[in-house]
Amino acid sequence: MHANFIYYIVLLLIISFLVMFAQRIRIAFPIVLVVGGLMMSFIPGLPTLEIDPELIFLIFLPPLLYEAAWQTSWKDFWKWRRVIASFAFLIVLVTSCLVAVVSYSIIPGFTLALGFLLGGIVSPPDAVSATSIMKEIKVPKRLSSIIEGESLLNDASSIVVFRFALAAVMTGQFVFKAAAANFFIVIVMGIITGLVVALLFYAIHRWLPTTPSIDIVLTFVTPYVMYIVAEQFHFSGVLSVVSGGLFLSARQDTMLNYQSRIQGLNVWSVAAFVLNGTIFLLIGLQLPVIVRQLGDEGLAGAITYGLIITGTLIIGRLLCTLGAAQFTRFISRFITTADSNPGWRGPLVFGWAGMRGVVSLAAALSIPLYLPNQQPFPQRNLILFITFTVILVTLVFQGLTLPWLIRKMKLKEVDYPMPLEEQDRLVEKKLKLAANKLLDEYYARHGKHNELLFLLRQRFDGDLRVLDYITQNNTDDGKIAEYRSVVNDIIREQRLLLQKINKKAEVSQEVVKRHLLQLDHDEARLHQQLAGT
Repeated sequence: MHANFIYYIVLLLIISFLVMFAQRIRIAFPIVLVVGGLMMSFIPGLPTLEIDPELIFLIFLPPLLYEAAWQTSWKDFWKWRRVIASFAFLIVLVTSCLVAVVSYSIIPGFTLALGFLLGGIVSPPDAVSATSIMKEIKVPKRLSSIIEGESLLNDASSIVVFRFALAAVMTGQFVFKAAAANFFIVIVMGIITGLVVALLFYAIHRWLPTTPSIDIVLTFVTPYVMYIVAEQFHFSGVLSVVSGGLFLSARQDTMLNYQSRIQGLNVWSVAAFVLNGTIFLLIGLQLPVIVRQLGDEGLAGAITYGLIITGTLIIGRLLCTLGAAQFTRFISRFITTADSNPGWRGPLVFGWAGMRGVVSLAAALSIPLYLPNQQPFPQRNLILFITFTVILVTLVFQGLTLPWLIRKMKLKEVDYPMPLEEQDRLVEKKLKLAANKLLDEYYARHGKHNELLFLLRQRFDGDLRVLDYITQNNTDDGKIAEYRSVVNDIIREQRLLLQKINKKAEVSQEVVKRHLLQLDHDEARLHQQLAGT
């Protein structure tokens, strides 16, 4: 136990150094972590780590999905809902069918049920890989929003496909009508379960006397409750976490105070970093385990099958994205779409951003060793190796070439023609005008004898003079209380204005979030200045 604990501490240090190395060479950290783990796996005497799939599904998946949902812009998610939904559900089914047919055709002894099982495993792209790559290079906001939204939902649909295919292999029976009905029940009830649990925790945050520490603990408990409750009733735990996370994220300004938001953001960013880093490093470390389990099935043949399935996935996704663009042009004649002419450059980049990751490996590892009749599960080791090959090739090959493709396509920002920096200055100007207007009105009526309000109007003098005044006049409770009240009114008015600005199509929610965070810091600074008064 002591040795294992030290080993895990060393792994965290290795993760940190590998991420710093990735930043230095400007390569997305998931690629460096997987390759680093792969190289570490060849070190003689290194302890072998076998991933428990239940550990990933239960321990890692809920908080990672919840954090991703919390960071997702609901505004952009809703704007591109049709594209996101089609790729998260319909395209996952198409991809699974394509993989099923190809694997059934080329792999001896592979049945269609096993093909669908493999398709459900390798169909969902990984969100962290694509978004971390796109942070290194400018891409249109719509592209990153669609990829983030798709990745939130496609894990759920792929896991549902995987479970139905697994049940078909285990029982030898598959009834399409029953499976289709159960598919929609699992999805819809998973969403409803997440919303019900989210409403419960919203009430706790909103109306019970919580502290920032309690709020943060509750945010860590929330995704696990959503996931476990949904899975207990055999619904989609993934969709439960995603729907509940989106619901609570959109209401964080009303259910959490400024301290909880600031501290929670810092804590969650560290937690997500550790969880993601650990998972990608462990993926690389799995190679010896998977090769050893492959046994006598033939490494050369397994590599060939893995590369063919990988090529099928890449080509299939590209055809789907380019085909979806053409379908959008056609259907826009009859219904209103977010973009009636998406072109081919954006869909091409979107199709190339289909790297696979942790969910695929966890699903493959969760395949049982034996059938109910105690016979070995057919082709289990080969499915594991193919899955690892798909993850490695898509993550490294597509991940390294994606920045080049983005630069080559010269994608332009069409949804937010005003640069983010200019949006930032415009929003800041509006906030300051709103604050000055409120100050002028209040100062003209009530504040002529309050030196603190004069100092506030002369903001360029800085907080130091305010702090000096409070230190020298800390017995004047009336003026200090009035100062606190007015600053709180300003911050509240600015938050309301930001909510209105966020509804405008030409302003990115990223800019609005930046200013909301700044208001949280302003409120924290106010309370720090007045501490002890």
